[in-house]
Parts: sequence; structure tokens; C-alpha cells
Amino acid sequence: MPTPYAPTTISVCLVAMPETATGVLHGLYEVLTYVGSGWEMLTGWPPGPRRFKPRIVAASRESFRNSAGLPITPDLSFAEARRADIVIVADLAIGRDEETRGRWPEVAAWLRQQHAQGALICSVCTGSLLLAEAGLLDGEEATCHWAATDQIRRRYPAVRLRPERVLVSSGAEHRLVTSGGNASWTDLVLYIVARFCGEDEARRTAKLFLFGDRSNGQAPFAARVRPPQHDDAAVALAQVWVAENYASPNPVAGMTMASGLAARTFKRRFLAATGYSPLEYVQSLRIEESKQMLESTDDPIDQIAEEAGYVEPASFRKLFKRSTAISPLQYRQRFRQALPSKTKVSWSASSTS
Repeated sequence: MPTPYAPTTISVCLVAMPETATGVLHGLYEVLTYVGSGWEMLTGWPPGPRRFKPRIVAASRESFRNSAGLPITPDLSFAEARRADIVIVADLAIGRDEETRGRWPEVAAWLRQQHAQGALICSVCTGSLLLAEAGLLDGEEATCHWAATDQIRRRYPAVRLRPERVLVSSGAEHRLVTSGGNASWTDLVLYIVARFCGEDEARRTAKLFLFGDRSNGQAPFAARVRPPQHDDAAVALAQVWVAENYASPNPVAGMTMASGLAARTFKRRFLAATGYSPLEYVQSLRIEESKQMLESTDDPIDQIAEEAGYVEPASFRKLFKRSTAISPLQYRQRFRQALPSKTKVSWSASSTS
């Protein structure tokens, strides 16, 4: 059995039926496709160690239109999708008075089979109705869209509803995960990424797709883009030196010395090679390092400022807010405390034909 973060592919089945809303279905497909690779594509930094392989599964491979008239093209039939690591049921367009008991016998049986084989079974919004119909939520805590709570209570009284929650994990090894309203699919996908790929990858995913509070614009989500490659050996020496010494009292002087160039020549060639002035480059390194410490430690903010190279905490806070549009404390709350909790479980690779 590989370790939880082994470099392997995680198979994901996205259930599609005539009642399925395509917005969440295709949103999940796109985000999971780019986990581990989208960060490299946009920033130039190395990709994450693990990848998801999402596929849309339905009664057959034939294309069909959902109840809103939008096309869905499955990748696999339920019969072909013999084993998955993760199964997600997106939101369903179900009226409050529509009968659901006995409505989906084929997919309900397939969901029970996948769960029995060890898959993580998830739902978004009214997708909880299908999990309840399959009997998977009997005796378990679950959530759903607030408007569907009466339906579930009337038809599936064995479900222990927690409608005040956005995300609920329950069952053996926490292999049942339900989420609230339509927009909660973003919380679910971050939970899945954190659980299978680690919290760092979940944070990268949140930044890549701007998940979370966007009231301060894009700046809080932006990351330092990897400088372009160049063939200026003297500038490269300075970059190597500052990567280890960005917190030193006078890093630009140290970079200049490492390059072996005169100060004016160094500044001109550094800007031409990297697109940054030496001071801008140092500041971007310091701010990015402080972000990492805010995300991953409980260290006091003044201590983080000092470790990043700022003698005056007030100066650090001012520069940090200029770069990210929010304070260091707000940044920590957004990208650390607000990240859905990761459940530690054993995970073994399987395959979907």
C-alpha cells in the first residue's frame, strides 16, 4: 500500500443523470483535472506530486441532455466503471414534492458497490438524496441544501441531518462526505485535495481558482511567478545567493558581491534578465516566504517578520498588505484556518477501466 502522498493517479467518478446540474459537474471535472499541473502551467513552479483522473459516468456512454436541456457526454458507463477511489454525486434538480424512493435503482446499487470496495463517496447539495436513497447515510451524519432537509427527513428518517454544516464527513474511515448548497462544491473539492494531496496543494488550488472570499480582489490569491530562464551567469549566481540569504540585513549588496559585477552594471543586467529590480526581487522572496510561514505555522507574526528579514514589524505589515491587499493575520485566517480539515486515512490506488 502506498503512502498517502505517493506519486500516483487518483481515479474520480462524477455521477451524471438526467437530473444532474452541469455547472457543478463540469466545475469539479475541470478543477480536479488541473490539480498538480495547473500551478506549474501558470506560475512556472514545479507541479504537485499527485494527479486526479476525473471521468463522467452514467447509465451508458451515449450523450444525453439534462432536465435543463444542457448536453452531458459520459466517459464511462456504470458497468464499465468497476472501481474508483472517489465518487462524487453533483447537485440534482429535484422538486420538493417529487418522489425519490425507488427512483434510481441502478446507480444506487453501483454506489453501494463502490462504497463496499473502499471508495470515498461524496455529494454536493441535493446529491445527498441519492446517497440517502442508496442507504449509505442510514445512521450517519450528513448535510444537504437547506431546502432539501424536509425531503430527507420525511423520506429517509434514519439520516442524522446536520443542515447547519457546509461539509460533513462520516462513516467508517470518514468515507462519506456530504456538502451543503450548490456553491459548497468548492469546499468539497478543497477537502478532497487536502485529504489526498496535502494541504499545501489545496492552498495552491484555492489560489489558482480564486476559491474563497474575493472581496479584496485577486491580490490575496496571487503567487510569485517563477522568473524566466536566462543565460546571464552573473545574475544566476546572485539569484542562488539570495535564495539562501534573503533575510540578511543588506541583501542587494550581497547579491552584487556574489555576481562579481559593479553595482550599476549588476542592477541593469539583473532587471534585463529577470524583469525585477534587485530590491523588488528580494521583497517578493521575503513576502512569499512569509506567506508560507503564515500558512503552515502558528508562529507570531512579529517573529515571521523577523525571520523574513524585516527588523520593523510595522514595515513588514505595510509591505505585506501592499502586496496582498490584506493583513498578515487576514491572510493566515483565509489560507490556513479556513481550509477544510483534512481527514487522515489510509489510501490505496485502484483503477477504473
